Amino acid sequence: MDLKRVFVLTLFLGIFCPAFCGGDTLHCRLYFPVGSSTPDLSYRDNGVRLDSLLSGIRSRQTHSVLRRISMRSGSSPEGNSASNRRLSDERLASLRGLILERLPVPDSVFACTSSGNDWEGLASLVKASDMPYREEALRILRDTPEWVTRNGVVVDSRKRQLMNLRGGRVWHYMAEHFFPELRNCSVIECEFEPVSKGMDGDTVVLPRQAEPRDTVIVRDTIERTVVIRDTVQAAVPVADVPEPFYMGLKTNLLYDALLVPNIGVELYLGKGWTVGGNWMYAWWNSNKRHNYWRLYGGELDVRKYFGRRAAEKPLTGHHLGFYGQLFTYDFELGGTGYMGGKPGGTLWEKMNYAVGLEYGYSLPVARRLNLDFVIGAGYWGGEYHTYVPDGGRYVWRETRRRHWFGPTKAEVSLVWLLGRGNYNDKKGGGQ
Repeated sequence: MDLKRVFVLTLFLGIFCPAFCGGDTLHCRLYFPVGSSTPDLSYRDNGVRLDSLLSGIRSRQTHSVLRRISMRSGSSPEGNSASNRRLSDERLASLRGLILERLPVPDSVFACTSSGNDWEGLASLVKASDMPYREEALRILRDTPEWVTRNGVVVDSRKRQLMNLRGGRVWHYMAEHFFPELRNCSVIECEFEPVSKGMDGDTVVLPRQAEPRDTVIVRDTIERTVVIRDTVQAAVPVADVPEPFYMGLKTNLLYDALLVPNIGVELYLGKGWTVGGNWMYAWWNSNKRHNYWRLYGGELDVRKYFGRRAAEKPLTGHHLGFYGQLFTYDFELGGTGYMGGKPGGTLWEKMNYAVGLEYGYSLPVARRLNLDFVIGAGYWGGEYHTYVPDGGRYVWRETRRRHWFGPTKAEVSLVWLLGRGNYNDKKGGGQ
């Protein structure tokens, strides 16, 4: 009798104990380059991570049933919310497709969550850190809604309070240390349920709650609510969304006031870097009155934007850069005239040149307009000539070489913001 009891008890535990022990779970985190939705297996050991995940799934399928592959993706909150949601959705869809190519599993096991601006992930990173003003940032993340409305009008936001906290120092710290982790990763969790042998020797899958029949992308903020449908199978939406593009078309109002028409363009390269070019052309003259107002030339510059506003939006805020200029001129208003370069010479013989460093600040003034204030200093070199009018002719006086160290650039430019997502949320750049 004792042997029979031991045998029955052992058989009972072998069948029912796994139900109380729970299933097995695999975890994996893959990363994307900024602005990309295509999995790059050479980026940050993604290939090694994915191979390890697939190997773990295959080894467990010999004694377990894959119940669910949960995928979560998010983005950092400094960009446009709608663009962040689309990018998050695309990353989920592309990564899901990659797994289906390499692993024979039913589509029904996927459960995808796209958070857009990942406030929950940011709160977790802040909580686990020793960053300055940590408790103040956590209080805003915990207690301030994403949008604060009054009488149906948005009057404040969680993002705005974080950006203004301690003069922007907290936001800048998070942008440098936390945002790359938020915008570049998708987290995968694979859940398994064990199988057991029944009394007749057949394989028995231990029962559990009904599983979803399709894949649904769910967007959330702090609290996540998973919506599950059980009718038709829904495909994950994959939109062909172009990447953001930022460009500024500008004119220097100081030159305009001096009757020197000019135009410039600035292109955003990423990570705060831009490259730009400007051209000016004025060729006013009157021989009878001995009036000459001639100036033409161009400039190339490279800039690095920095600070709170620059972290929030490209082409905005403080910037440092270096520039190079080529130009020629001829100024004479009835008295001594000044001509840059060699009279009658080739284009290069006529040119003066300047190189220098610049500092500026680009201030939002309207949805698609900024005012860019710039001052630059450096070296101005080249040949120039002086002359005086004498009746119907001009008499040469002297030829000199210019070696000038000091201010060589001044701008108050009106900038027209062009491109996808290249606009200010509010006048003055408020969020």
